[in-house]
Amino acid sequence: MADHSTVKRNEDKLKDAFDLSNFDMNAIIRGAQLTLVGAHRALQNPAIFTNAHYKQAAIAVGAGIAIRLAIAVPIIGIKVLLSVSSYVLRLDGATWADNVVSALDLIANHVLQIPLFLMTLMRYVTPTLDDMFMDSLRWVDTTYVSKHKDENPDSLRDMYYPNLRQYKQKDGSTHSGGSAEAITMFVWRFVRKASISLAVFALSYVPYVGKLVLPAASFYTFNKAVGLGPAAVIFGTGIFLPRRYLVIFLQTYFASRSLMRELLEPYFARVHMSKEQKRNWFRSREGLLFGFGVGFYTLLQVPLLGVLIYGIAEASTAYLITKITDPPPSPNATTQQQAEFLSNQQVWRNKHEFLDLSLANLDTKLGDRWNDETEQKDL
Repeated sequence: MADHSTVKRNEDKLKDAFDLSNFDMNAIIRGAQLTLVGAHRALQNPAIFTNAHYKQAAIAVGAGIAIRLAIAVPIIGIKVLLSVSSYVLRLDGATWADNVVSALDLIANHVLQIPLFLMTLMRYVTPTLDDMFMDSLRWVDTTYVSKHKDENPDSLRDMYYPNLRQYKQKDGSTHSGGSAEAITMFVWRFVRKASISLAVFALSYVPYVGKLVLPAASFYTFNKAVGLGPAAVIFGTGIFLPRRYLVIFLQTYFASRSLMRELLEPYFARVHMSKEQKRNWFRSREGLLFGFGVGFYTLLQVPLLGVLIYGIAEASTAYLITKITDPPPSPNATTQQQAEFLSNQQVWRNKHEFLDLSLANLDTKLGDRWNDETEQKDL
């Protein structure tokens, strides 16, 4: 009997290791679709086209130019210096200088993710992005009611904006109301991630074992996030990929996850979950969030308009929230009701039903159906 139970536990562990239910292709594709659908819905909001937002849009474009210059000017300066040095020292400067500049560009844009860091840092400087999220959430609720105006009001889902706007706002990571601590923690997270990325990138140049460093880092990362199966495939593929493409692939994954965490900050600044609860929340929705994040991360690469697109991504996240979470309870709800709500959000319960919807029916109310299914299972 003991041997049988041990075998059963080992089988369950093996199934869990190769479980792709939270990172399946269908969820990733739906996340990428929501990138476009959410952006379209956000741009339909007339509140975005106010004088205040036009001003912020102009500032965003200016910030985009400043970010590009902040990265490009030092690299161009180094290239000029290398060109002059190679001419004076009579070296084969053209190839050598181009290789150095190409490596610096790779490090700045993909290893250190400096453009994304500077964009997300703006959140802690101005409240515009948080305001845009809440304005868009109100617009999503309004649009939902308008689309279902001929239906019985009692059959509609609860609204998100009225309750969420009353929640006390704190930093989603530190649960502190102070901006100084939030900025400090954000910068520290960037420095830590950048240091690890730079160290891994440097180790990839070590003779003999260097070619295994990036695939091993990919395996470690994906094994923790999505399981052993995908991690093994990525490790095997990474051995044969050129270093540059593997760096871009790995950092795109990291950047899309970081981007999603920042875009969801206005939600978690109000819905206060513990670290374990947030980990479960993200893990349950891993595939869809990756598709949504990598979609907007790709759009952020548009020269000069990256910061402006970041604002649209924040507005689109409000639409995303209404598809993957339940409406929050009233801030006057009892402690037990609040705890029950947070507990219910750990698992994305209407996942399969939502992924099966066509794009034209994304606003269909799913709550009643999956609640009935849950009750039947409990019986």
